Amino acid sequence: MSYILDQEQLEGIEEVLQKDLMDLGLKCVILIDMAGNIIANLDNGQVGHDVYSLAALAAGNFGAVCAMAAIIGEDDFALLFHKGKSENIHFSKVMDDFLLVTIFGNDVSLGYLRLKVDESITKLGKIFETTRQV
Repeated sequence: MSYILDQEQLEGIEEVLQKDLMDLGLKCVILIDMAGNIIANLDNGQVGHDVYSLAALAAGNFGAVCAMAAIIGEDDFALLFHKGKSENIHFSKVMDDFLLVTIFGNDVSLGYLRLKVDESITKLGKIFETTRQV
């Protein structure tokens, strides 16, 4: 399914991501569709990631993990988490069509982040409900 977002909706998405997630001290938040296209991208100004490659790889990674879930009898896995030495990545599905990718350091609690991501997903879902689908 495709969505058409207007400027007000894009600003609403960015406001949710900024207030609910970036203000926690995250390094980067990217909202993508399942094909890896970037819907919104916010960072703390200190990130030098190639977000386009990251978005494409995140979508592919999530797709691969969903295929693995199907093999073991699960519908899908709603979230993924990869822990690094200094940076971590958390992926969470937003509805069936989007993926929220957060990059954060070890100074951010994973449990608290998951709680805030869940709250953000609820808010984003309400924004997407008002979009025109084609």
